Amino acid sequence: MVIKTAEFVKSSGRWQDCPEPNLPEYAFIGRSNVGKSSLINAMLNHKDLAKTSQTPGKTQLINHFIINESWYLTDLPGYGYARVSKSMRRDFEKIITNYILNRKNLVNLFVLVDARHTPQKIDIEFIEWCGENGVPFSIVFTKSDKLKPNTVITNVEDYKTELLKTWEDLPEIYVTSAEKKLGGDEILKFISTTNQFLFENKVNFE
Repeated sequence: MVIKTAEFVKSSGRWQDCPEPNLPEYAFIGRSNVGKSSLINAMLNHKDLAKTSQTPGKTQLINHFIINESWYLTDLPGYGYARVSKSMRRDFEKIITNYILNRKNLVNLFVLVDARHTPQKIDIEFIEWCGENGVPFSIVFTKSDKLKPNTVITNVEDYKTELLKTWEDLPEIYVTSAEKKLGGDEILKFISTTNQFLFENKVNFE
C-alpha cells in the first residue's frame, strides 16, 4: 500500500464522540511504553503524525487519522503502567474497553508487544480478553532492532508457547522495528487486502 495522504482527524474522550463509523477502522494499542506512536509514524512515513513522548501514558485520548481518504487508523491509550493516578488509569481502561466493544467499524485491533521481553502477564491478559470478547486482532512485536535476531525469535516463540496453552490457533503475528522501518509494509498489506475484501463484498458499516 502506498500512503498518499495521512491526516489527523480528531481526539475523542468517549467512543461516542469518534468520527462517523463509515469507513474501515484499524486500531493500535499496547502497554504505555511499547513504542506505538513511533511505529505508526514509521509505517505511514510521517515523522510527527502520532505524538511520541519519553513519558509513558502520553496518549490519553482516542486519536483518529484518516489514511488515503479511505480508512481510519486509531491510536488508543496504552494499557497498564502509566505515570497517572489509579482513577485516571481506570478512566483509560473504560475508554479503551468501551471503544473496542462498541465501535462497529473496527475491523482489526493491532496489539503491540515489546519484543525485548519474555511473556508479560498484562499482555497475555489483554490478549485473552480480546479472545473472550470476540475482538478480531493481530499481535505486533515492536523494537526488534534492540535485540539480536535469534533473541527476538526466541521471545516470539515464548509468547506463542504461552498463548497456545489456551488458544487452538494464533492470530496474525508481525515483528517490527520503527527505527529500521521493518514490518510496517506487511501490516499495510494486510490492511489493503482486507479493505479490498470489504469493498468487493460491499460491506457497509453505517
